Amino acid sequence: MSGSESEKQLLHLVFGGELKNLGGTEFRDLDDLDIVGVYPNYRTAHAAWKAKAQASVDNAHMRYFVVHLHRLLDPEAKGGSE
Repeated sequence: MSGSESEKQLLHLVFGGELKNLGGTEFRDLDDLDIVGVYPNYRTAHAAWKAKAQASVDNAHMRYFVVHLHRLLDPEAKGGSE
């Protein structure tokens, strides 16, 4: 565990699902959401998001998102923009 021990943990959630319409963010079926996972930093979350987004490119209504959980857990923390 060389570099990861000193790296500050900034949790990110990656999830996605089929949207009701292309211009919005409302999902067709909440029971069918794809919870990809929770990641310790933006770099790994982005890699997971990118893989899922590319795998679902044939479905125009399918969207994946990265949520910065660390900002929700500690909204007053300074720094850690990613």
